[in-house]
Amino acid sequence: MNEIEKLQHEMGIILDPETMPSHIAIIMDGNGRWATQRGFPRIAGHKKGYETVLDIVRACGELHLTALTLYTFSTENWRRPQDEIEMLMQLIEWATTENLPTMMENNVRLRISGRFAELSESLQAALTDVMEKTSGNTGLVLNLAINYGGRSEILDAVHEACRRVKDGEIAADEIGEDYFSGLLYTAGLPDPDLLIRTANEMRISNFLLWQIAYSELWVTDTLWPDFTPNDLIRAIADFQKRTRRFGAVVQQ
Repeated sequence: MNEIEKLQHEMGIILDPETMPSHIAIIMDGNGRWATQRGFPRIAGHKKGYETVLDIVRACGELHLTALTLYTFSTENWRRPQDEIEMLMQLIEWATTENLPTMMENNVRLRISGRFAELSESLQAALTDVMEKTSGNTGLVLNLAINYGGRSEILDAVHEACRRVKDGEIAADEIGEDYFSGLLYTAGLPDPDLLIRTANEMRISNFLLWQIAYSELWVTDTLWPDFTPNDLIRAIADFQKRTRRFGAVVQQ
């Protein structure tokens, strides 16, 4: 019995393996508030949030999910104070390299969604190295949305579609939803079944706008640094109680 199975028994919640979400996406909100409430600098919240990431990635792997997408740094986050941005980027670079052995041990494959070329050369190099070394892993896909914006993603896909039409690779009227999905940063991943947002914020924040068209939403007032595998289990248990209609009428 792994740790996540032990937790389920302790909580009295046994998840149904037949109705598990394949892909969970999380908007990790509340790091700054967590730090401010304790009189710490904001970066302390991000460091504590990183510890939460490790716990949740481990739990998702034990639950045999296909993918976990984490909203790590948005295109709008560049508006934050420069020192906070620099420390965040250093944390991402260090954490990615530091956890390569753990990812290899747990069969986790790293992917990045976002405008990758706009990141620093050192961060690009670190992320590329880990993506290449984990590319053969067949377990959980850990998809980090870095320098990510939903509108930017759609625009980038539109520009690529226009280029292909112009170059004669495809006719405009041949571009359907499946083809367009293949032009997005998340190409090849299933759309998220469940979107979790922490810190009780009731908005999407420009995250996976195309992909979450029919995702189930689960919002908690828990700040991300305080989010635990117990909360993940509760979110999935709630997801499993829902009837997903995808716009259709479900016959009783």
